[in-house]
Amino acid sequence: MADTAQTTTRTDRTDLPQRSAVRSLLRLWPFARPVRARLFTAAFVGVLASCVSLVIPLVLKWLVDGPVTERDPGGAWLGGAYLLLLGLAEALLFGLRRWLVARPLAGVEAAMREALYRHVQRLPVAFHDRWSSGQLLSRGTTDLQLLRMFLAFPLTFLLVNGVTILVGGVLLLAQRWSLGLVLLAPVLPLMVLCSVFEAKYGRAARRTQDQLGDLTTVVEESVLGIRVIKGFGRHRSQADAFRKLTRALRTSELRKARLLAWIWGCNTTLPELAIGAALVLGTFQVADGALSAGTLVAFLSTALALRWPVESIGFLLAMSNEAATATDRYFEVLDEPAVDAPAREAAADATAAVNTPPQDSTAVNTPPQDSKALNTPAQDTAAVDAPARAAPAPPGLVFSGVQFRYPDAPPDSPPLLRDITLHIRPGETMALVGATGSGKTTLTALVPRLYDPTAGRISLDGRDLATLGREEVRALVAVAFEEPTLFSATAAENVLMGGEGAQEGDLRRALEVAQADGFVDALPEGGATQVGEQGLSLSGGQRQRLALARAVVGRPRFLILDDPLSALDVHTEALVEAALRRVLATTTALVVAHRPSTVLLADRVALLSGGRITAVGTHHELLRDHPEYATLMSGEGEGAR
Repeated sequence: MADTAQTTTRTDRTDLPQRSAVRSLLRLWPFARPVRARLFTAAFVGVLASCVSLVIPLVLKWLVDGPVTERDPGGAWLGGAYLLLLGLAEALLFGLRRWLVARPLAGVEAAMREALYRHVQRLPVAFHDRWSSGQLLSRGTTDLQLLRMFLAFPLTFLLVNGVTILVGGVLLLAQRWSLGLVLLAPVLPLMVLCSVFEAKYGRAARRTQDQLGDLTTVVEESVLGIRVIKGFGRHRSQADAFRKLTRALRTSELRKARLLAWIWGCNTTLPELAIGAALVLGTFQVADGALSAGTLVAFLSTALALRWPVESIGFLLAMSNEAATATDRYFEVLDEPAVDAPAREAAADATAAVNTPPQDSTAVNTPPQDSKALNTPAQDTAAVDAPARAAPAPPGLVFSGVQFRYPDAPPDSPPLLRDITLHIRPGETMALVGATGSGKTTLTALVPRLYDPTAGRISLDGRDLATLGREEVRALVAVAFEEPTLFSATAAENVLMGGEGAQEGDLRRALEVAQADGFVDALPEGGATQVGEQGLSLSGGQRQRLALARAVVGRPRFLILDDPLSALDVHTEALVEAALRRVLATTTALVVAHRPSTVLLADRVALLSGGRITAVGTHHELLRDHPEYATLMSGEGEGAR
């Protein structure tokens, strides 16, 4: 759009709230709730497997103090069999735990991705003006993979390892309390170190994930804009920009690696020192006869069994912090107020807990009757409600005292549109003319509720636009944008996207109106031909004609055309205009025009200047009476946007 706000990067944001990792991760519960039985079972199985591993040192104690000391071969074989069975049981239990979580967690990830995509579709255009596509992509891919890994591994093993350390500590103290105290001495300093590590690693993880989103944006823009990059020879500058981002990301990743190496080293060194001290002390006690050899073996085996649970604390905390950051990033999008949702979707979402977190229900499932609260600023509520209590608006498309300022604009800046008052009568075509930056595109974007006015009212056939749900509005209003956007689908699918329930006859009619039937039929597979990403396999004029066909295929009551013929040659433009006149005769239309040939399609013309409608009349009247309009329509003003 010509007047959209500048997209901002997320990497350097300083207004992000500081949240507890636990509090952030608890927000995943509504999505995990449907598979809670398998998650709890997997955790129980993991704890059981871990406890089985702690039984092995007790068997070793019996084996050393019994059959080995008494030189009993039969007892030794029996002890070996016990150890083998315990080892197999432990392996099978851990395998069962993995099987229990694999399938359901893949479903949780898919459900979260679907919820994110559905919510992004409901978010207002102002949101997409602020957010880069790469940041949204990274939240829907990388961040969700991190969350699935957290639910599959750290979530379970933080519990399993915690129980293992607790039970192992009790066994150590029960076997020899003096040696147990030696081994448990590092617990307090490790807790302090982990607390410091968690805070630092959380900030590093957030920065890394934001930088990854920015990098994704650059890659996507470079792929979509490859023709511009090659055409202007900008591949070196793009490569330099990409290199800077990758180096910044590398620096952040190395910082994470240093933090992880630091905590891993501490978690390994302190317990090893404690084990060494306990071994020396225990050896002296065995030599003095105060401790049996089997007890020392069992004690040291238990201590060694606790090595992994203790050493993995830093690794598990790191993964948990990355998951907490990913959760925050995910819910940053899901917490954005959505536009009003259709009632049938709201009902479906209310019964699907896996797809809609309760804490975000106001954002995702807002009933249509509450849409005005979301989409109308508080200070302008009176401005919207007052006309509703006044006399009904006349039929057609009516702008009454409309003002608009972009959400990201400075509060003290003047509105882009000011006191727009305009009446387009039923069946009339109004051309909208103005200089570059006058707000034409923004004004047309208000009609399909891509944005809502900050003051004033727009009505369609006497119905206040703010009281209509967006689904209903877009069933009444069709739009052909200045920049035609096509999707990775067939030519026919791209056109039929503009009309709910449109049939083959509607498709052919729309293609004929847009003079697109000839080139579509000439495609290798006709209308079933894939047009490729962004429709880049087609020419600019072909894309524009398909976009125009998409706008008229549903026979809308209101039609908004933003310079729909700018990419057409003179001959094709004349043919499209002739066919378009028949369509415009049956609808109420607002057409942004930059050339006299397009203006002549309209019954009347509105001149937009300085954010206001300064004149309304026929083309010839404005040419005669308004020098600004005459300049715009002259050769030197032609094509002004």
